[in-house]
Amino acid sequence: MSELTLKNPWVRYSVGGVLVMALLTAGFGFIWMPMANNAKISAVWDAICSAAGVQGNVAARALGEDAATRPSDVIVSASMMRPANAESIGRGATLAMRCTMCHGIRGVSEANSPNLAGQVEAAIYKQLRDYKANHRASAIMQPIVANLSDQEMRDLAAYYAYLPHEREPRAGGEASPLLVTNGAPMRNIGACISCHGGIAQQTSAPVLEGEPEIYIRNQLQAFRSGTRRNDLNQQMRNVARQLSDAEIEQLAAYYARR
Repeated sequence: MSELTLKNPWVRYSVGGVLVMALLTAGFGFIWMPMANNAKISAVWDAICSAAGVQGNVAARALGEDAATRPSDVIVSASMMRPANAESIGRGATLAMRCTMCHGIRGVSEANSPNLAGQVEAAIYKQLRDYKANHRASAIMQPIVANLSDQEMRDLAAYYAYLPHEREPRAGGEASPLLVTNGAPMRNIGACISCHGGIAQQTSAPVLEGEPEIYIRNQLQAFRSGTRRNDLNQQMRNVARQLSDAEIEQLAAYYARR
């Protein structure tokens, strides 16, 4: 019986053949295919980034260099959010008086703006930071946030997170869409509950349950078109680009009813 060692020429040929096939396959999928399908890609690294779904130099150049078009660099970790105390919540309640027209007296909107009551504190803080840094565009929010200090943004986040998450009870027997529970692995779409609650909650990912249907639809469409780009590493844009209009409608309606 032949030994399974590299001294055996057949073993060497087999291992070498597998390695060659692996390299050819990687080169085809990560270099040749992206370059063949995108004329703007001329560098190998850009091709690899494109195939892996992360931002390379081509994407960065396309987005421009000014803060209004540059992707968000605001990273919020759990350790950054100190436990809120009564003083911080009280200051936030005072600051929130200017927010009532859009976000409601108790953080529940009647104007199809985000419901902030009971929202994840880190999620609110990140969005305020992104508005202030011009990473997220809004003709209404940017002027309001422009003069807020870091502590004031923390106080607002603490106040709204402190409020109870008021929402209508979900209709009984309604099945969750597969995109919510399973995602679509063949399209590299992760399950919504892996970030937005359910089986996991990312530090700065917002809770979507009970948000206005129009708001969720508009944000998914904005991520899909690239007009909203304050998601780190294009996580939401990579998902939204592959969603159909019908899937966006389904997700928006589902979360609004929860």
